[in-house]
Amino acid sequence: MNLKPRYVALLMALAVLLGAAGSYIGIEYFAGGVQEESQSDQYADKNAENFGSLSEEEQKEFLKDMSGNADLKKVEQAYNVIQENYVEEVDKKNLVEGAIQGMLDTLEDPYSVYMDKETMEQFNQSIESTFQGIGAEVSMVNDKVTIVAPIKGSPAEKAGLKPNDQILKVDGESVEGLDLYEAVLEIRGEKGTEVTLEIDRPGVSDPLNINITRDDIPLETVYTDTKTIDGKKAGIIEITSFSEKTSDEFHEALKKLEDDGMEGLVIDVRGNPGGLFTDVQEILKEFIPDDQPIVQVEDRSGEKSRYFSETKEKKPYPITVLMDEGSASASEILAATMQEAGGYDLVGTKSFGKGTVQQAIPMGDGSTIKLTLYKWLTPEGNWIHEKGIQPTVKVKQPSYFYTNPVDIEDPFKYNDNHEKVKNIQQLLKGLGHDPGRTDGYYSKETEAAVEAFQKEADIPVTGEVDEETGGKLEEAIITEVRKEENDRQMQKAVEVLFQ
Repeated sequence: MNLKPRYVALLMALAVLLGAAGSYIGIEYFAGGVQEESQSDQYADKNAENFGSLSEEEQKEFLKDMSGNADLKKVEQAYNVIQENYVEEVDKKNLVEGAIQGMLDTLEDPYSVYMDKETMEQFNQSIESTFQGIGAEVSMVNDKVTIVAPIKGSPAEKAGLKPNDQILKVDGESVEGLDLYEAVLEIRGEKGTEVTLEIDRPGVSDPLNINITRDDIPLETVYTDTKTIDGKKAGIIEITSFSEKTSDEFHEALKKLEDDGMEGLVIDVRGNPGGLFTDVQEILKEFIPDDQPIVQVEDRSGEKSRYFSETKEKKPYPITVLMDEGSASASEILAATMQEAGGYDLVGTKSFGKGTVQQAIPMGDGSTIKLTLYKWLTPEGNWIHEKGIQPTVKVKQPSYFYTNPVDIEDPFKYNDNHEKVKNIQQLLKGLGHDPGRTDGYYSKETEAAVEAFQKEADIPVTGEVDEETGGKLEEAIITEVRKEENDRQMQKAVEVLFQ
């Protein structure tokens, strides 16, 4: 039996009431568009009052579904059996919330989650002006708490967290068995406090321990810059996420750049984990003519809805889009649409691959179910979920951009041979000190490179990498990564504009 989404919460609520009588981490909201109904009368509280808000026809359909739903009666029966017979007294609220969580777990969808009242209050901070924590968007991938992308300028970015890092432990405690939002609450904390994350990073055999000092995380989402190449002026707009004010900030930034006489535009969504579906639509309306869809959504029955802009013609200047493996969800909508409907180049590396849209469904008591309701499709009807989007111009950053945080227990020295030495060698090479090899063997050439770096950094010259040397290496490489002249992807994006 296929029940309409608006009845699911009512069914569960009534099951709980009958049983009693018988004995809350970027996240993406879908706000309006496909199903435009008010949330207040769309979903039920945990009492029967909302039943009366349905029309007579809807009430009949609901009762018909209820009377014929043997599975729901089974839930009711289990509730009663546990409540009345378990060897210890059971909290009714825990039973109900466990049932809801269990139903969502069977979906095997990392983006469909239940948030209780406390978790939802914590989660709501992420759409306010600031919140406190490490500053990273996380998701569940193959039952692992996974970094989608660190927020620009956040403690997570500064500490070296990367897309697809999997969090194994928080302050020595395993997160296995926790749902996404339980894990997020463990990671979050007050400004100035420190958290240690044990990370499993693809391509690295041993887990990494990364120490991060929590801070205020400002949610500015739009940054602008200009670059001049061969006498031509390029405007740069970086979008770090899509939140409630992003499209307004983007329109203002674009107008200012246009008024200042820019001759080409780069839109940078690298490391952007996504956000509001509606905001990315508003941004795309600036660029995509009305003869092609901005995006499509497909519901469970396969029915598709298309969204169009009212723009009559393309901008009179060239545009490129910058993306990478941390570009997800709404960022991928922007990239795919700009390429397929606008014909613009995508520069960088393959994107993350999230092709679904979620709706936050209030349960009436402060708790919320965030449920996947739709697939989103590109203008040409492609579904990029778990595939990502390939750039039209592939460009990787220098290898030292992809190095790992230095994790040292005992100093590294001549004749050592392991992956952590390989990481040190890549750092040295990126800083202009040739280690002779980058295969993880601590050779005499590597020792000489370490000595040269230590002399340059004005620290004791030992030829061994201890915590002080490791820390100085990290500081130096972060400085290199932040230099504009080392950003190959941005250089190529501007170059492509004016070819």
